[in-house]
Amino acid sequence: GTLPCFQRIAGPFYKGFGTRGDLLFWRDMSYARLDVGGEDEGPGKIGIASNDDPIVLGKLEMQAMQFRNQQIAWQSYFHGHVIGEEDFRFIQEYDQADAAQKKELVKTKGIQCVKTLMAILQCINKELVLQYLLTLIDDILQEDSAHATLFHQYADQSGAPIYGHLLKLMNRHDNYIVYMSSRVVSQLVLHPRHLLTDEDQRWYLHWLVNQLAMPNNEFIHCVASALQRLMRVDAYREGLASVHGIKTLLDVLSSKNTSFQLQYQLIFCLWLMAYNSQVAATIIDMNAIPVLSDILKACGKEKVTRIILASFRNLLQKPVEKTVVHSAGVAMVANKVMTVISVLANKQWEDEDIRDDVLFLQEKLESCLMDLSSFDEYVAEVKSGRLMWSPVHKSDKFWRENAQRLNEKNHEILRILTGLLQDSTQDPIILGVAAHDFGEYVRHYPRGKKVLDSLGGKELIMGLMNHADGQVRYEALVAVQKMMVHNWEFLGKQMRTD
Repeated sequence: GTLPCFQRIAGPFYKGFGTRGDLLFWRDMSYARLDVGGEDEGPGKIGIASNDDPIVLGKLEMQAMQFRNQQIAWQSYFHGHVIGEEDFRFIQEYDQADAAQKKELVKTKGIQCVKTLMAILQCINKELVLQYLLTLIDDILQEDSAHATLFHQYADQSGAPIYGHLLKLMNRHDNYIVYMSSRVVSQLVLHPRHLLTDEDQRWYLHWLVNQLAMPNNEFIHCVASALQRLMRVDAYREGLASVHGIKTLLDVLSSKNTSFQLQYQLIFCLWLMAYNSQVAATIIDMNAIPVLSDILKACGKEKVTRIILASFRNLLQKPVEKTVVHSAGVAMVANKVMTVISVLANKQWEDEDIRDDVLFLQEKLESCLMDLSSFDEYVAEVKSGRLMWSPVHKSDKFWRENAQRLNEKNHEILRILTGLLQDSTQDPIILGVAAHDFGEYVRHYPRGKKVLDSLGGKELIMGLMNHADGQVRYEALVAVQKMMVHNWEFLGKQMRTD
């Protein structure tokens, strides 16, 4: 009873593999929340499909409409002995068939259909033919997810990976061939028995990350859609993390030019990745929470809000280590997520899963706030890279109690502060606060002077004494004085007397 309803709403769809349930992906990569049970590496209840969001045709889809109507002179390839008689007769029959007849041919002659399309794809090098064949293959896969099984069966019979030649086509110069090949690959490598090999996986994921990072990429939504499909498979989640995919996702999300739709797609990827406990910990460690918090505060799209809430929930639920979960909660509190959650809790949501996520986050963050120490708050602020003159920086009590804690985890906090100072184009407030904190560190922990020397912090602070901003120069000067004067209390009295 459910699927026909979804078909009426969404039209053609892609139904992903999984023993736990079915995730429906549509051409615009909206998704439906289905209640599923069982054990699987993937998510259980997932997402929301909205029928009020307009389906915007991307560049790939617009070109596909053009190539779908191409007329190919198959007879010349047959007479030239480029393709065999069996493949020639089938492709002729398929070309002349209407939509209903094509569907029936795939149903009754599925293996022959795949064999012919893949055989011709590998023996003809002309761009127009490749564009046409890739469009036909994509149409077959988009029509019904069960059709992917036909390609897998053909691969088993031929003894070669079904995606092998498609990966080679991604090295072509024609963008349509490149990105349509990628889209087809992303639909064929989700089944547990037909995953990419480790080498091919690394190459493909690295390629996708590079395309995502490419400025003004017209096909970026196609790249994001491929990642959305792949992230349903746990092995690919770890693979994407290993090729710096998380950083690239966050870099694109941090751009002011990122559209609501692309935000949704990329956060969708992070949400799926966070089902892996180790990857979830990496996402937290790479400062995803401040980025997602900024989007949550500014976004006006409900589907973006709900996928961020679902992502936050995963980041608080999936990591195994309690310290990692605590770190995530502290980061959310420090980035004012509780304020937004309080507002969302007062809204009337038709979707019960959003209400559940809001209540879950409200409860978890309130509990975290009760256990939050001033040092936790300080660490979260430093890790976010968004230093401000919050009360802890000016508190003598804080520095007396916590200066030595900056040595923890191999001076992790000091290294982050040093990294912030290395960029002289940073916000002057960030530079000033970082310089001030270094000064307070050595004032309350004199042995820290050698640590700062080894990290290059002293040299960076001295460089800020020539900064264009007067407040930065002042904080750098005072910090240097704290480093060089043993009795800071005496110096302080002298400065007040002068």
